[in-house]
Amino acid sequence: MKNIAIGKSDFKNLIKGNYYYVDKTLFIKEIINGADVSLITRPRRFGKTLNLSMLEYFFDVNNDTKHIFKGLNIQKEEEFKHLNQYPVIFLTFKDIKSNNFDECMQNIYSEINSTIYFKEDELKKYKDSLNNEEYFVLENIMNNKASKLEYKKFLKAYSKFLYLKHNKEVVILIDEYDTPIHYAYTKGYYQDLIDFLRDFLSAGFKDNKYLFRGVMTGILRVAKESIFSGLNNLGVYTLLDDKFSDKFGFSIDETKKFLEDYGLIDKFEIVMNNYNGYTIGENTILNPWSIINYIADGGKYPKLYWANTSSNELIKDLISKSSLTFKKNLENFVQNKVVKHIEIDTNIVFAELDRNDVYIYSLLFFAGYLKCVNKYIDIESAGEVYCDLLPTNKEVLVIYKKIVLSWLRDSYRNEDLEVLLNALINLDIKMFERMLSDFILKFLSYYDTAKNIEAVYHAFLLGLLVSLNDYEIISNSESGYGRFDIMILHKKDTTKPVIIMELKTLDEFEEETKDEALNSALKQIEEKKYETLPLKRGYKNIYKLAVVFDGKRVWVKRG
Repeated sequence: MKNIAIGKSDFKNLIKGNYYYVDKTLFIKEIINGADVSLITRPRRFGKTLNLSMLEYFFDVNNDTKHIFKGLNIQKEEEFKHLNQYPVIFLTFKDIKSNNFDECMQNIYSEINSTIYFKEDELKKYKDSLNNEEYFVLENIMNNKASKLEYKKFLKAYSKFLYLKHNKEVVILIDEYDTPIHYAYTKGYYQDLIDFLRDFLSAGFKDNKYLFRGVMTGILRVAKESIFSGLNNLGVYTLLDDKFSDKFGFSIDETKKFLEDYGLIDKFEIVMNNYNGYTIGENTILNPWSIINYIADGGKYPKLYWANTSSNELIKDLISKSSLTFKKNLENFVQNKVVKHIEIDTNIVFAELDRNDVYIYSLLFFAGYLKCVNKYIDIESAGEVYCDLLPTNKEVLVIYKKIVLSWLRDSYRNEDLEVLLNALINLDIKMFERMLSDFILKFLSYYDTAKNIEAVYHAFLLGLLVSLNDYEIISNSESGYGRFDIMILHKKDTTKPVIIMELKTLDEFEEETKDEALNSALKQIEEKKYETLPLKRGYKNIYKLAVVFDGKRVWVKRG
C-alpha cells in the first residue's frame, strides 16, 4: 500500500517517493492542444500547484524525466513527444501574502530572481541578439539592481533569452497568480499591485513570439479590463467550463477507487455526504484535500479538513460590508437553504466587491463556498449566467456558521452572547430584551437599521442563535395556517421549552405603537396556530415571543 501525500505539491518527489497518485497527466495533452495562454481557476487545495509542477517536469528541456512519467496515462499519447522539449519559467505566488505594497513587491522580486538559471558570462554570449533594454533588464535583475519597471519586462526579456539559448519556444507557468491580489485588497494596496501585474503579465503573454504555452492558475479571474487587457490569446476556464473539468480534484470514480485501495469503500456515503458538492463543467468533483486527509486518518470520522486551511478573512470582511439583501440571503445559507437566480460573473472586480453583491456571490462560488444547483443561461443578455446557490457541502456549511459567529464575537465578549442565549432558553424575557438591545445598538450600523427592514433583524438574530448547539433553529417554515419567523426546539428533549418568535418592525408611516405591534405579533402566532409543528413532534411546553424592532430599539413580550 502506497503512502498518502498530504501537502506535497512537487510532482517528481510525489512519484519517486511512491506516494498514491490519482493520474491527471492527460492535463498535459489538453494544454498542448489548447490555447496559447490558459487561465484556470479552482478553489484552494484543489491540486493546482501539483499540476503546474507536473507541467514543469514534463516540458523542461533541462531535465530528463522520462522515468517519472513511466506507466502514466500521458506516456500512451502522441503528445508524449513533447517531453523535455521546452525551457520553462515557473513562478509561484501562492505564499505572497504581504501587509503592504513594498513588502509584496520585494517578495515578487525574490520569486523572479529565484527562477533565473544563467550566469553573467552566458548572458554576455547573447548580448548582440538581445536589444539593450532586454540585456540590461536581465543583467540588473540578476544582480538585484533592477527597478520596478525592469521587473515588469522580465517575462518577455527572459523568454527571448531562453529561446536564443535553446532554440525552443518557452513555457511560462504562474501558480496562484491572484493570491497577492486577495491580500492587496484586504490590506489597502490593491490598485498599485494591479498596475504592476497588468504590465508584467502583458509583457509575458501578449504577442510574445517566443512563447509555446502559458498557464496561470488561481482562485478567481480578476476582471479582464483590470489585469488581462489586450490578451486576445487567453483562454479562461472556470468552474462553469467543461475544459479541464476533471483535471483538478477527484471524480466520483476516482474517489471510489481511492477508498477501495485503502479498504474504506464502506465509508463512501459518509465521504459523499460531507465532501461532495462541487460541479465543474458537467462533472461532479470532490475536494481532494478533504478526501486525502480523511483516508490518511483511516476514515475514523469526517473532520473539517478544507474548512480549516484558511482564515476566511476576506469572506468575513465582505459579509460585514455586504448589502441588506445579501445579509438576508446569508440567513438562508446558514440554514442550508437555496438562494435562487443569482447572477454569476466570471470577471471579479475587487474594487467593487463591497458595492456589488454580484461580485460577492461570484467570489463565494468560484472560491468553493457555494455551489450552483441549477444553472440558467440568458442568451438574450450576451450569455449571462444565473445560478440557484447553496453552501457547497456540510464542511462548508460549518464555515458559514463559524463566520457568522466570529463576525459577532469580534465585537462582543463570548460571555455576553452566552448570557443572551441563556436568558432566551430560560425565558428570562427582560434580560433577553436588554441583551438583544445592547447587541443591536453596538453591532448593527445605522445603514442596516435606518430602513427598518425586518429581514435584517431576522438575519442578525438568526446569526446569534447559531450558537445554540443543542437546539434546532427553524426559520421561515410552514406550520398551522402560515409561516412563522423563528422556532427553537431542543434536538433531543421534548420536555424542554419550544420558543416561537414572531418579528415585527415599526414604520413611521404606520400609527401602530410598540405595544400594539407586540400584541399583534402574539395574536398572529395564536391565530395561525404555529404550535402545530412542535405539537406533532411531541413537544408540550410551547412559548410565544413577540419581538418588535424600531431602528436600534427592541422590545420583547411573552405570550
